Amino acid sequence: MTLQRFMVYLIAGWSGYFVMALELLGGRALAPYFGTGIYVWGAIITIFMLSLSIGYLLGGQFSAYRPSLRRLSLVLGVATLAALPCAFASIPILDRVFDAISDPRYGALSASVVLFFLPITISGAISPYAIHLLVDGLDGSGRVAGRVFFISTFGSTAGTLLTSFYLVLLFELDQLFYGMIAISLLVAGAGMLLGGGQKREAGCEA
Repeated sequence: MTLQRFMVYLIAGWSGYFVMALELLGGRALAPYFGTGIYVWGAIITIFMLSLSIGYLLGGQFSAYRPSLRRLSLVLGVATLAALPCAFASIPILDRVFDAISDPRYGALSASVVLFFLPITISGAISPYAIHLLVDGLDGSGRVAGRVFFISTFGSTAGTLLTSFYLVLLFELDQLFYGMIAISLLVAGAGMLLGGGQKREAGCEA
């Protein structure tokens, strides 16, 4: 496996981690305003699933235009930047939503849209883009898709377990947001460096 292909898998795995960790932290961020009832988690899960479905569609379309490791890394970087309000502006955003919408069901739904719809939609584009980037031919498309979804889902599993069992006990909410954003930017930056000036090789155009 080339370093470029490894980087594609790493981005897919980290994106899975990022999405699930952000979902769990989103529940903690909304709790002081809207509680921890089933409607809050229903709102969060609804927006995350909707955002991912749109992201999958957009990622498949975007991957048809000169796919490269550098562009995949850029997608991760843009998703990270779109998540900055979660870390730096969640309190004023949630204050405004709480004041404007009295029903906690629709307040939680609206807050989830404002905070998470854009970063999760962009993150959803990563897996289909990675699959297109790694596929050598039709014969290997199933195997590549299986690997990418395995790694992405494994990353989601790690993000869920580590965040809920350990990290929330060791760090404050804003510290977890800052750390995730920093790691995402580092991974995206490494991918852009590896992808710069390389030709398509072994099913991965860099």
